[in-house]
Amino acid sequence: MKYTIDKQDEYSVIRLHEEKMDSGIAPNLKSELITLHAEGIRNIILDLTEVKYTDSSGLSAMLVGNRVLQEDGGKFILACLSEHTSKLIKISQLDSVLKIVGSVDEAVDTIVA
Repeated sequence: MKYTIDKQDEYSVIRLHEEKMDSGIAPNLKSELITLHAEGIRNIILDLTEVKYTDSSGLSAMLVGNRVLQEDGGKFILACLSEHTSKLIKISQLDSVLKIVGSVDEAVDTIVA
């Protein structure tokens, strides 16, 4: 899995550098989200600018991140979704569960506000 992490005081931004968030990526993403949470990071922004395709494994990884952070009072925010990923989340009726914003800046504003 290719990605970068930008750690700030109040949040971290994970940028996936992959076109597909599928079964080849999802297990690594889940463990990275859990590890970051274990390190004390309470707010994570997942930047999906480069992700064009997501399957059920990718959705599962997003839900794990959301659950782990919310249990601890933190925020898990998805930013810059492709049309495909956005449709998949809506079809799965997860748009009411997951926090989705249009840009990383918007996600940062949500956390620091």
